[in-house]
Amino acid sequence: MHTIRKPNRLQGYDYATNNLYVVTSCVEDRVCCFGEINNGEMILNEYGTIAQQQWHWLGEQYSYIILHAFVVMPNHIHGIIEINGPSVGAGRDLPLQKESIVKIKSLSEIMGAYKTTTSKKIHLLGLQEFRWQRSFHDHIIRDLNSYENITNYIKNNPKKWDEDDLK
Repeated sequence: MHTIRKPNRLQGYDYATNNLYVVTSCVEDRVCCFGEINNGEMILNEYGTIAQQQWHWLGEQYSYIILHAFVVMPNHIHGIIEINGPSVGAGRDLPLQKESIVKIKSLSEIMGAYKTTTSKKIHLLGLQEFRWQRSFHDHIIRDLNSYENITNYIKNNPKKWDEDDLK
């Protein structure tokens, strides 16, 4: 008997569209390998430091990404990614040189790059069994109130570790 998986993404939505997205990605089996919470503060170990560095690498790698609130937790990450690609006009507004056209990656492609590069670096440090859980959770941020609530949730996540559903 096959189980039917719920689609992870909003059907019909273009995830390369300029917008703000909150993402959560968990370590497979929720193994706590990024560090520990001590007095409500996340203390990163070498693997957690890689998870944090690779998040910042995304912003350096892709000029159309703006990174907002982010936290590495013992077994997952939360972050807000803004895709802010160039607006393409019509006719005379189109770029004349092919080199100036930027291919905007979708949120799934961006997260794939994050998870792949993080995994490779963690494996190189010797944690061969490290794996991300398949896929990731996302939510499209549609207004300022939602943005502020999610930002506060991310910033306060280490203080609320004892109540965390992803623990």
